[in-house]
Amino acid sequence: MTAGRLMLDLTGIQLDREEVEVLQHPAVGGVILFSRNIESVEQVGRLCSEIRALRPELLLAVDQEGGRVQRLKDGFTRLPPLRQLGCLYALDPQAGLQASRLLGQLMASEVLDAGLDFSFAPVLDLDYGRSEVIGDRAFAADTASLIALADTYITGMHEAGMAAIGKHYPGHGYVSADSHTSLPVDHRSLEEIRSSCLQPFSALTRKLQGIMPAHVIYTALDQQPAGFSQPWLNLLREELGFTGMLFSDDLAMQAAAVAGSYPQRAEAALSAGCDQLLVCNNRPAALEVLNWMDARQLEGSEKAAALRANMPINNNWQQSPEALLARQVAESLVNQDLQRARHALSSV
Repeated sequence: MTAGRLMLDLTGIQLDREEVEVLQHPAVGGVILFSRNIESVEQVGRLCSEIRALRPELLLAVDQEGGRVQRLKDGFTRLPPLRQLGCLYALDPQAGLQASRLLGQLMASEVLDAGLDFSFAPVLDLDYGRSEVIGDRAFAADTASLIALADTYITGMHEAGMAAIGKHYPGHGYVSADSHTSLPVDHRSLEEIRSSCLQPFSALTRKLQGIMPAHVIYTALDQQPAGFSQPWLNLLREELGFTGMLFSDDLAMQAAAVAGSYPQRAEAALSAGCDQLLVCNNRPAALEVLNWMDARQLEGSEKAAALRANMPINNNWQQSPEALLARQVAESLVNQDLQRARHALSSV
């Protein structure tokens, strides 16, 4: 089953008349929920059911990283930023890896139970202490720790039945500018990028079902942001062997304006090799892209099938002692109590 090339957002906690019409367009392939769309576990479930009644094949996504980036809150476990897993790993590597798998499974289980397919996670950016927009969203500042933690986090996601989407290829952590509001440029050599930021993507490519490129220009290969760059996306496909789905980052972000109008941004991203495009928080822009896609009669992407929710390894995991432990660890790490988290993990 294929999915259309556009992922868009919604205005409120239920579909309005325009959205009912728009979501039935074959070029629409997915919906991403934001905090304004979320009121409770039950309401999210109803909204997802409403969407699936219109188009069962649509991908339903959310950003549920933890810390600053957690859309699902009321009725869901409060999750720590990924950095806290890195801090625990530095204190006790075994506890850090155990916690990472548990929190990956906990996050994914709760998102899937709400009726969604996946969270755009995990963040695979290294933290250089330069980027405020990344910061504690990153597991760690060194590649070895980040890869080890992300690997086990993805394992937990997979055990819950969720696909993993790595972001932001080939690494957003080195630049200080925020691509939401400006256009970051990374002037490092290809050798420097290969030996650092690219390492997590290279190591984890075969465990990832999706990847999101960054709206950052990496001058070592191209003068276009990675999501609009054939050289960077070809490197991902041909050298790293990635066969999954490529999502553009939000085309309404300021950094994407370098590619021109919204249809020009869409064309640039698709021509570079992206499979599905996000246009968020700007309904006129999303409709403009949709009309452009309609005129082009673009075929859907077959890669979407790998992103749909799968059956978990344990159907009753959320009621299990392990899930209780995961919630205890999450609470400890939210409170930055590493010793308490370590003690909980060592007691099982």
